[in-house]
Amino acid sequence: MKTCKWVAAALATVPAIAAAQSVTLYGLIDAGVEYVNHVGAAGHGVARMPNLTGTVPSRWGLRGVEDLGGGLKSVFVLESGFAPDSGTSGQGGRLFGRQAFVGLSDERWGQLTFGRQFTMQFWSTLDSDILTSNIYGGNALDSFRANPRADNAIGYKGKFGGVTIGGTYSLGRDTVNAPAGANCAGENPADKSACRDWSAMLAYDANTWGVSTAYESMRGGAGATGGLTSSSRKDDRWIFGVYMAMSNMKIGVGGTLRNNEGSATPHSQLYYGGLSYDITPAFNLAGEVYFLRYNNSPNKAWLEAIRGTYSFSKRTAVYLTAGFIDNRGNLALSVSSGDTSSAAPKPGGNQLGAMMGIKHAF
Repeated sequence: MKTCKWVAAALATVPAIAAAQSVTLYGLIDAGVEYVNHVGAAGHGVARMPNLTGTVPSRWGLRGVEDLGGGLKSVFVLESGFAPDSGTSGQGGRLFGRQAFVGLSDERWGQLTFGRQFTMQFWSTLDSDILTSNIYGGNALDSFRANPRADNAIGYKGKFGGVTIGGTYSLGRDTVNAPAGANCAGENPADKSACRDWSAMLAYDANTWGVSTAYESMRGGAGATGGLTSSSRKDDRWIFGVYMAMSNMKIGVGGTLRNNEGSATPHSQLYYGGLSYDITPAFNLAGEVYFLRYNNSPNKAWLEAIRGTYSFSKRTAVYLTAGFIDNRGNLALSVSSGDTSSAAPKPGGNQLGAMMGIKHAF
């Protein structure tokens, strides 16, 4: 009888224990078909299903929180990116290539995390860059914007009233070559500076507007591509952005000032300005203009993009998006960041892309 009472008491505690921890399965799939013209020197066009993005990259993940009491919580995120055209894993074939971290979160002092995670460059542009990861957007002009993450990273982010501060420090920023130029394994006892990455952010958000700035510095190392072949070389970015949000409209402007010591033209600037407007509660129209230029060089590019989205529900939407890029000098950047296969125009050429697709969140 005593044994039965003990078992009953133990079982009675199970709901309380389970209630203290919450694990959520979530995800999003975004797929469609695009057409891009003026590919290569021959100027052919290509119709394809992009493997990376339409309006946002496809992903699924697990997110967990356990209440430890006194305002302290343990947290974890395991998030996998995948290509909906083929079902393969993204971020160089990683299982959890988008995020894989664990940490502690305190409602007063912020969150401390360990693992693969977003750098502060991602958080600093999230509100001001209207089209963010749209297939035609800033990712086409700077490939690292499509993958602002670091392996082996310690991260902190805290919000104090309207002020948010954050930072990351990576002991070796990217153990897989994705994207090219960011790979650098690090954690090298023979070269302690190799492949280190750090970022810092300061932001302020009011009810209808916000401003942010961030800085990120990537060290090179043996085996790294993109010219960063030595730990003495750095690729630094200063990022800034401002946004204003009203009842049915949002405006954002910002930019990145870059000094890439692995490039023959190290100094460059990328600026953007965009607007999003809810024509009806279900239909949104958004557009943005980007400008990239390299100092002491004829190389520059303008990219304009527009997207219309119709939401059937909070989870399901269809969209039509188009973009145009005008390269100058020897630049041959594609208007589309949606496929790892090359679809670039000839040097100095222009290119038009259009995509229609569907997005579903779960």
